[in-house]
Amino acid sequence: MGIKKPERASNSVNVKNNIEYLYPYMITLNQKDLLNAGVHLGHLSRKWNPNMAPFIFMESRGIHIIDLNKTLLQLQEATDTLQSIARAGKKILFVATKKQAKELVAQTAKSLNMPYMTERWLGGTLTNFITIRRLIKKLTSMDRMMKSASYKNMAKKEQLMIARDKANLDRILGGILDLTKLPGALVVVDIMKESIAVKEANKLGIPVIALTDTNVDPNLVDYPIPSNDDATPAISILMQAIGKAIEAGLAMRQEDKASEAQEKEGAEAEENKGLRVRGAEKVMYDEDDLEEEEDVYEIASKASKNKPSEPTEKFKRNRVKENVLIKADGMGASRSSRTKKRTTGSPVKSTFSGNTSANNQSASTKATALKTPSSKENLQAARE
Repeated sequence: MGIKKPERASNSVNVKNNIEYLYPYMITLNQKDLLNAGVHLGHLSRKWNPNMAPFIFMESRGIHIIDLNKTLLQLQEATDTLQSIARAGKKILFVATKKQAKELVAQTAKSLNMPYMTERWLGGTLTNFITIRRLIKKLTSMDRMMKSASYKNMAKKEQLMIARDKANLDRILGGILDLTKLPGALVVVDIMKESIAVKEANKLGIPVIALTDTNVDPNLVDYPIPSNDDATPAISILMQAIGKAIEAGLAMRQEDKASEAQEKEGAEAEENKGLRVRGAEKVMYDEDDLEEEEDVYEIASKASKNKPSEPTEKFKRNRVKENVLIKADGMGASRSSRTKKRTTGSPVKSTFSGNTSANNQSASTKATALKTPSSKENLQAARE
C-alpha cells in the first residue's frame, strides 16, 4: 500500500491530458486553500511515524510540515476512487468519533444520504454485520411499538426503560439504519482513534480512504490523504472535496440509469417493429409487401393460416353438432328408462302412504332373507 503517483508526461503540453486520463474527476482545490485551512500542520516531531516521511516537507520549531503537493495528489486519487464507487451504486461509510470531526462528517454524510458512525464504533460492525442488523431491527421495532396504542397502556416505568434503550441504540446506530449490506468503502478521520474500524475493513478487503497525520502509519489504509486531522477547518475543506466527488458519482449514476432505460425502450421498439399482433400471437410481415399490394386486408389473410370467414363457420358447425348430440343423448336416456319400467313392472305413481311402503319394503327384505341360504349351509354344500 505504497504511495501511488501519476505518471509524468514527456511533454509539458500533454501533462493536462494525461492527468485527465488518470483522474476523470478533477478537484478544484489548490495549495493556497489548503494552507489557509491549516492542512500543512502536523504533529510534534518527537511523535512522528517514520512511514510518513515521504509526505513530510520539513520540520519547523519542533513541528512537522506536510507537503501539500503530495496532499493534492493523494486527494485527487481518493476522490476519483470515491466517485467510481458512488457511480457503481455502493454505499460509503463515514467514520469519525472525534469531537472536531463529528458534526462535519455527519452533515456531509446526511447531505449525500450515506451511512455514518460518529458516536462510538461497535466492535464487529463489519465483521459481525448480522448481529448489527439484528440491533437495527430491534430499534425499528421499538420505534413502531412507541407509536402504537399498546405503549400508552404500559406502566410509566416500562415506558421509561423502553425510551432509554431506544435513545441509546439510536445514538449509536442511527446513522446506519439504511445500511442493508457491507459498504463499498470507508472514509475515516484519524486512523489511530478508529483503529478497530480500519482493521475490520482490511480484514474484509474494503478500501479505506483516511486523513493521515504525521503520527500514524499510512500503510494501514489504501488511500491515505496526508493532512492535519485535528483542526476543524482542515477537516471541513477536505470533507467538502470528498462530498463533491461522491455527489458527482451519484449524478453520473442517475445519468447511466436514464441512458439504460432509453436503450431498453429503443431495443423493445426495434423488436416490436414489423410485428402484427393477432389475438395472443405475433405474426411477421415484410414492409415491402405493403408497397407491392394495395390492399392491407390481403396481407392479413396471408399471415393467418385460416381464411377470415372460416373461424365463424367452424364455430357455428360445432354448435350445431353439440346441440344434435345433446338431443340424441336425451332421447336415448328416455327410451332406456321406459324399457326398465316395463321390465320391472313398477307403477308410475304410488297412491299408498309412506307407512304402507315401508311395511312392504320390510316384508320383501324378510322374504329375500328366507330364500337365501346361510353361510353355514353354503360351506357344507361346498364340502360335499
